[in-house]
Amino acid sequence: MADDKVKKDTKEKLSKNVSKLVDEIAKLSVIELSELVNALQDKLGVSAAAPVAAAPAAAPEATDDAKEEGGGGATNLVMTGAGDNKISVIKALREINQNWGLKEAKDMTESLPVDIIKDGKPEDVKKASETLKIAGATVEAK
Repeated sequence: MADDKVKKDTKEKLSKNVSKLVDEIAKLSVIELSELVNALQDKLGVSAAAPVAAAPAAAPEATDDAKEEGGGGATNLVMTGAGDNKISVIKALREINQNWGLKEAKDMTESLPVDIIKDGKPEDVKKASETLKIAGATVEAK
């Protein structure tokens, strides 16, 4: 009940145009939402990374590990938790590697920890990590 009141109060504070945008954005998939965020960041010249508490802490570790392995070399991405919304994580996994079928992606969410990327490029690991975090998964870059 309290959540309904908060949602109602928030919705009442929004202009009609913003309310319409929120409704349309809510229809997007996780991947489409990620693309929207990136497009807005590019268009407006801003970064959404500051408000996310977990992301800044994880990124330096991946950078430090890459330096230890020889400076920007191959890295690994391990999913340690699938979160509450496994369907979003399964969709994100299939977006990361389109060769994975529904069963493979589902099995990955149930047999943790699991390697998502082995010996990948740091930029690929970062992109996959962001996609999985948006979907609700817990990941580690090594």
